[in-house]
Amino acid sequence: MNRLADATSPYLLQHADNPVDWWPWSPEAFEEARRRNVPVLLSVGYSACHWCHVMARESFEDEVTAAVVNDGFVAVKVDREERPDVDAVYMEAVQAATGQGGWPMTVFLTPDAEPFYFGTYFPPAPRSGMPAFRQVLDGVSTAWRDRREEVAEVAARITADLARRSVTAALPGGQVPRGAELDSAVRVLADEYDAVHGGFGGAPKFPPSMVLEFLLRHHARTGSPESLAMAEETCEAMARGGMYDQLGGGFARYTVDHTWTVPHFEKMLSDNALLCRVYTHLWRTTGSPLAERVALETAAFMVRELGTPEGGFASALDADSDIAGGGHAEGAFYVWTPRELDEALGADDAALAREYFGVTDAGNFEAGASVLRLPHRDVDPAERVEAVRRRLTTVRASRPRPGRDDKVVAAWNGLAVAALAETGAIFGRDDLVRAAESAAGLLLRIHLGEDGRLARTSRDGRAGGNAGVLEDYADVAEGLITLAGVTGEPAWLESAGRLLEVVLDHFTGEDGAFHDTADDAEALIRRPQDPTDNAAPSGWTAAAGALLSYAAHTGSARHRDAAVRGLGVVGALAATAPRFIGWGLAVAEAALDGPREVAVAGPAGHAGTDALRRAALLATAPGAVLAVGEPDTPGFPLLADRHLLGGAPTAYVCRGFVCSLPVTDARGLTERLSRDTTGQGS
Repeated sequence: MNRLADATSPYLLQHADNPVDWWPWSPEAFEEARRRNVPVLLSVGYSACHWCHVMARESFEDEVTAAVVNDGFVAVKVDREERPDVDAVYMEAVQAATGQGGWPMTVFLTPDAEPFYFGTYFPPAPRSGMPAFRQVLDGVSTAWRDRREEVAEVAARITADLARRSVTAALPGGQVPRGAELDSAVRVLADEYDAVHGGFGGAPKFPPSMVLEFLLRHHARTGSPESLAMAEETCEAMARGGMYDQLGGGFARYTVDHTWTVPHFEKMLSDNALLCRVYTHLWRTTGSPLAERVALETAAFMVRELGTPEGGFASALDADSDIAGGGHAEGAFYVWTPRELDEALGADDAALAREYFGVTDAGNFEAGASVLRLPHRDVDPAERVEAVRRRLTTVRASRPRPGRDDKVVAAWNGLAVAALAETGAIFGRDDLVRAAESAAGLLLRIHLGEDGRLARTSRDGRAGGNAGVLEDYADVAEGLITLAGVTGEPAWLESAGRLLEVVLDHFTGEDGAFHDTADDAEALIRRPQDPTDNAAPSGWTAAAGALLSYAAHTGSARHRDAAVRGLGVVGALAATAPRFIGWGLAVAEAALDGPREVAVAGPAGHAGTDALRRAALLATAPGAVLAVGEPDTPGFPLLADRHLLGGAPTAYVCRGFVCSLPVTDARGLTERLSRDTTGQGS
């Protein structure tokens, strides 16, 4: 066993018995490199990463390669999900140097942590223009030994360039983008839209979760049929394609093609939380039965497959699983051949399954296997098809299951809390709301320290040693605010407020720009700061959204001003890169709408209170916040002085705590929330 044996990260533990003498990221590792006068080999990945496993089997488990690594380097292994700050800093360098990035990320550093050579996956032998990993090791060792001054010069130049990078210059005075700017973003998205298959751009194709949320909010503000069509068509294409698990629910990370057919099979909590919420909001907008089914199946997948005994949600399911005869294969758990369908179902039902799920003799994956899809849009899942689906699910359950990364990531659990709370409330599923409450409780009980600071991860009920980053505070606050509105429990809102105080005190610069790490966090060669979305909302735009919602709940000018300053960067990117600032655009739509503040004053369990609460939940006003409870409920400022009219439960619709005339019937509340959608943003 090497030095990873005591790690809490399942990814690091996967490498604990490698012959490579791995170190975790630590000052001691760099001190060892200094003492030995050797460079650092930094390898960054995550447990559900297919190519990380491939490189591990080919190189890190190979005794000869490991001996070369151990002799010439100090090897440091990092789980990017535990240390997104380390990953972000060096991925920025990799992308700047090579024009692309990915995982595993392979970076060679000086003992001062300055990078000088970069790559991602390296094969064991030269392939497709890539050098063999041992060739890379030999070349770096030679350069370090014979051209040290050149290496030091390159490392210093790269580090200086990274240190100079800042997005502060992109803040145009810190203001909410105007409606015209958001309309322009939609036009840019339309130019990049795949009108045949849905989504944006070509292969590989990723679920544009944050952009879809923006498009739904833009439609709510403007009535734009184009925005709704792009959102609706993309959601349908993803749900009918191979990226969606047609048997067990839940989405894979992305598809390798542009037609949503063949996925990269790992399933991430963050993707599924975001998409669950998008499909719920799509149903709220259109009433689509497909959207309802996918939202509920995705929620069920998260609870069933990712739920942990402590009440949180695990990070991911692996892409690979065991196969007969030994070894692993990507997608083995999910794909089917015609013969396997025959064996599972018998000839008649297998024929139906082949037609319904698009399984062919040639297959659409490897070795004649097929990823299940729903290729025929005009065929509904009739009773016989549902019976076939259940039988296939039962048969599949006997296959070796993909590995599970069971660490709990604070940010992703925050996203899951928001998604499950809303989905449960909108579809009347109290079990999903309870699952959201359970995860929120775990975050506050285990991740939140006595000093009010969040730990990034936990595992088996034990907090990890890595500090929370901006997205952790922002996404957990977002989840707690959503949960407060759904449950009528102000304690969740109060906890969100405490987290946002940390955001304002430790993550926000004097110029209003957000940083991904706290001002007292471990110093890296650069303090990471990125407002653009990746697989999940950036910490920057997530913070702006949570601050805006909290301000709407409490009337706090301080929180609203911080949100507005942060949204300045959205205006700068709206017309040039809307695909990569989708959550910021969605938050901007909420800011333009107010956002609307809905107070439902009435006794719990009263039919009138429940009807008004449901009308508020079903409203599409962008980013609206909701408080439900008795008048003057402590902890819910929106309910202060909200009296009952004639003793009946009463709803107030406000902006900036300035309210329109109250209503006592659900239809009246629906009408009030559906009109005047342009707010202040025209």
